[in-house]
Amino acid sequence: MSFPDAEFLTSAVQPDQYPRHRRKEIALAGRSNVGKSSFVNAIANRKGLAYVSKQPGRTQTINFIALDEALCLVDLPGYGYAKVPERIRASWGAIIEGYLSGREQLVAVCLLVDGRHGPTRDDRTMVEWLAHAPYECFAIATKWDKVARGVRIRRLKEIAEALGMEVVPFSAHSGEGKDEVIKRLRRFV
Repeated sequence: MSFPDAEFLTSAVQPDQYPRHRRKEIALAGRSNVGKSSFVNAIANRKGLAYVSKQPGRTQTINFIALDEALCLVDLPGYGYAKVPERIRASWGAIIEGYLSGREQLVAVCLLVDGRHGPTRDDRTMVEWLAHAPYECFAIATKWDKVARGVRIRRLKEIAEALGMEVVPFSAHSGEGKDEVIKRLRRFV
């Protein structure tokens, strides 16, 4: 199961640059280096659709990826740690908040959390902000293949309790959780 027709649409930093379409949008939020680009490539089953970097903070714009004719993923800049100038990092908050506050097509936010470490303070802040949002929010625990099998059940419960929402484990490397995530994305169509 994947989105074989997925394609990159555009990058934007302000509303007049957003694509004009009728697709429903699901935003991907998470800290820098949580694996948002790997997530996009895995669910589309296409390497290189989203640029994957070893250096945190490479996504500095809002990237729109059409999964099909009805659904679009919106990859937001990562928050938290990133080796970029403070003025650029500070502008990301305004870019993210502007999109999340004013995009009519937005139907859900998918919060990606590193499954190895659990939610950060920034993740909890994002959840508090999203609690007042008019759209659905759900969480994905990324890098699940790197979580020891003996602690997976406990770790998933800890993440769910810390975020106050159900969490789906996911590995871009092994494909674990991919079908469940795609099923969740498709229900917005």
